[in-house]
Amino acid sequence: MKILAISGSARRNSTNTSMLRAVRAVAPDEIEIAIFDGAGGLPVFSPDLEGEFLPAAVRDFIEVIAQSDGVIIASPEYVRSIPGGLKNAIDWLVSGDEIVHKPIALLHASHRGDDMLAGLRTILATITDRFAGDIFLRLPLMKLQPADVLRTVETAENRFRVQAYLQAFSAYCMSGSETA
Repeated sequence: MKILAISGSARRNSTNTSMLRAVRAVAPDEIEIAIFDGAGGLPVFSPDLEGEFLPAAVRDFIEVIAQSDGVIIASPEYVRSIPGGLKNAIDWLVSGDEIVHKPIALLHASHRGDDMLAGLRTILATITDRFAGDIFLRLPLMKLQPADVLRTVETAENRFRVQAYLQAFSAYCMSGSETA
């Protein structure tokens, strides 16, 4: 099972990116997780740049999505909304087929951010027919340094929660693979 984990943060020491790295570290052996933390570096979406003019960074992003069995998104909330870089990354996907039947689930690193999550759920349910809204995990990691994020995720309780989440998402990804 190949899962692409997308960080919606552009920060160098992002809690969300650190959480995704920690999740990868405790993932069951049968689940391979690649992390995309370059949403902030993608060029601003323009329909004029699609097709033959597609920027290389966007082409690479779309390719890693196409090669994955499923996508997990972790994102901070900026001004009660989705960060611009993540929204821009999603905008690059809407005219292609790579995301339409791709299973997607959310992972969240904070006790708050419900407004952003509601907006992101609406967008994801619009761009894919495989948004797994019921498969969700929230970990209390806000304001922790990267090493502390890893230590927190590695605790027995959180390791169990993360592995159960990943196994549920993996089963969901496989359940629709014969129709996708």
